[in-house]
Amino acid sequence: MHMRTKKWARPELAACPYYDDFPEHRRNNWRQAFSHDQPLEVELGCGKGVSTAQMVHENQDVNYLAVDISSDILGDARRNIETAFDGEPVDNVHLMKCDIEYIRRFIGPEDPVRRIWISFCNPWPKLRHEKRRLTHPRQLLQYREFLVPGGEIWFKTDDDALFSDSLIYFKACGFSQTYLTYDLHASGFSPNYITEHEKKYSMKGIPIKFGIFRKEDVPVDLDPVRWIRQQAAVQNA
Repeated sequence: MHMRTKKWARPELAACPYYDDFPEHRRNNWRQAFSHDQPLEVELGCGKGVSTAQMVHENQDVNYLAVDISSDILGDARRNIETAFDGEPVDNVHLMKCDIEYIRRFIGPEDPVRRIWISFCNPWPKLRHEKRRLTHPRQLLQYREFLVPGGEIWFKTDDDALFSDSLIYFKACGFSQTYLTYDLHASGFSPNYITEHEKKYSMKGIPIKFGIFRKEDVPVDLDPVRWIRQQAAVQNA
């Protein structure tokens, strides 16, 4: 879907002290970007920041990197964060513009991340596009480089196929499943910061799938896709 260009977004972001348009220079040095040395969490694909704003405001003892590829979308995220803080200083979040496919260029091993949030990413249903998924093994291997031992990925989606495939991806890349539900809103799980997409799908009666996946200290095949294919072959034999 094409995002309408918002002429106000770039000037507002340029004046925003917690926006990074060229974040490569902060790689391995994100701790110094924040006023307080606190645990670091990353939201991949923050969108308009509807849930981001609530999460960041309610957890001011945590530092956040909210990542998206579009300045126009990040402009909305900035406005939503400002609204949530209602004049309070915003010092525990940075908005970062980057292509998540190349996330290791922007976050390095010296940036210890304790949790990654992935909510309603593009499911890329066609087989030839599968590797673009934010939960695909080639992405998970990148996340392992900066996730702390025992670090978690909190993943939710409305898409059944993406969720089912992602369970396999996580296992192949050395992540254990510590929580799983196929109907998040009925589960009573908390905290759950509701995104714009989540509200829309829930109103249509589509259950939200959610899982927490823990990085384990185990050997990981450098070609986890090969591992997945081998497991599928065994099951189909």
